[in-house]
Amino acid sequence: MKIGLVIVAILVIVALMFGSFYVGRRNEMATKREAVNAAWAQVDVVLQRRADLIPNLVETVKSFAIHEEQVFGEIARARSALIGAKTPADKIAANNALDSAISRLLVIKEAYPELKSNENFLRLQDELAGTENRISVERNRYNAAVQDYNTYISLFPNSLVASMSGFKRNDAYFKTDEGSRAAPKVNFGFDKSAPAPSTAAPAHP
Repeated sequence: MKIGLVIVAILVIVALMFGSFYVGRRNEMATKREAVNAAWAQVDVVLQRRADLIPNLVETVKSFAIHEEQVFGEIARARSALIGAKTPADKIAANNALDSAISRLLVIKEAYPELKSNENFLRLQDELAGTENRISVERNRYNAAVQDYNTYISLFPNSLVASMSGFKRNDAYFKTDEGSRAAPKVNFGFDKSAPAPSTAAPAHP
């Protein structure tokens, strides 16, 4: 009788210990997942802020460079995709396309001296540059939160709790494409990778 009670007591203690461990680890995973969601919400805010700036920037450039329809079309499509994206992965892909299009738009100014000195254009450049810097900061925070979450649920025995609780790895890291990697820096100076457009009058023989 006593042996049976001891065994039952041991089983109860083990069950309580396991339950406490399981609940504690599961709660920690939930906390880290919410941290990822919160970090992404901040990224989403600054991406929307930039998307709101772009139409005014494009309209200003159009008033000086009306023939650059291809670039304007690329920006419109990328912006529309960004606004319509529902998941972080889709928004990251759309953002990369928008980075590339904005980079080409900003290079256009080198061929239009009047645009380069336009006060409205200069103001929008400054606002866009500040937003790009903010995107870079929030992107790094988001990636750090994703890495922390992924590492935690991958460690044993956390991985067992994650599997039992439905916590899955998040692979939606905010990375930029090779072709648009320079875009977040928003280099408003001369694009050294391309030959400078000549504005000098032709020499007379």
